[in-house]
Amino acid sequence: MTDGSTPPPALSVLAVHGVGNSFGRGVLGERLEERRRLQAAAWARHLAGGLGIAPERLDLDFAYYADKLATHAGPPPQGEDDGGPLTDPLAQELMEEWAATLGMNRLPAQGHLTLPVRQLAAWLARRFDLDEGRLRVFVRLLFTEVTTYLRAVDAEERIAARAEVAARIARHRPRVVVAHSLGSVVAYEALHLAPDAGVELFLTLGSPLALPKVVFDRLDPAPAGAPAPTRGVRPPGAARWVNIADPGDPVAVPPGLAAAFDGLDLDLTDTVHPLFGFHHAKNYLGCAGTAATLAPFLTGS
Repeated sequence: MTDGSTPPPALSVLAVHGVGNSFGRGVLGERLEERRRLQAAAWARHLAGGLGIAPERLDLDFAYYADKLATHAGPPPQGEDDGGPLTDPLAQELMEEWAATLGMNRLPAQGHLTLPVRQLAAWLARRFDLDEGRLRVFVRLLFTEVTTYLRAVDAEERIAARAEVAARIARHRPRVVVAHSLGSVVAYEALHLAPDAGVELFLTLGSPLALPKVVFDRLDPAPAGAPAPTRGVRPPGAARWVNIADPGDPVAVPPGLAAAFDGLDLDLTDTVHPLFGFHHAKNYLGCAGTAATLAPFLTGS
């Protein structure tokens, strides 16, 4: 407890973003810091809104790694041709695996993986009651960034993105790491590399960590187990792990992580998104499940 003249202590948080935050490779200096500052303010505002507190009570740092994954060609193309198959063979393969996991039954055409983005977007729109046009753009963006990160364990982009998150953890020494979407994968691996990080809570939102073949089987460290099935484990750099997923979020597949990971303390489902806001970080940050998870850290209990 504090008296009326003493501000309550701030909760230190590291935010780790998901897909869709790239604005080019090699962004440095003032532009990068301005991007980080704006994102940190937005995440603090959304978290504070859900908690019913002033944003100033959150000492929030933002780990920006998207520039490490950006291609020299810039963002994926949009327009009339944006609904065709993905041009990167691995991205196309991962998209096909994702569609199969979601329950889309389709035989490969002539032995090739050639599912068009437009066909998948139309199916997803019907399945999850989402906007088809937005899904086309999102699917191409999602698999551009996911493929860049997961292509190889020793890929330059993966090492750089993971190192950026680890560096922000070491610098900020947060009590809580909040990671959304692909950011949950980057943070999971970064916390495995920092067993002495001292993070009290690892909170994953809309996470695809358990997505078979696409993400789970490509994690570093690789899930282990004998005999099968293999299982992942809570990163040693975090004392507690809570996951929150919207059952209508097609990226958080499967919505629960407990079936694939040991050391998960709480696996929550919460309906967080409106029709045109599926998978958005701001909806997860302000939801009741996130507020209930973070509230004890505000009181120090």
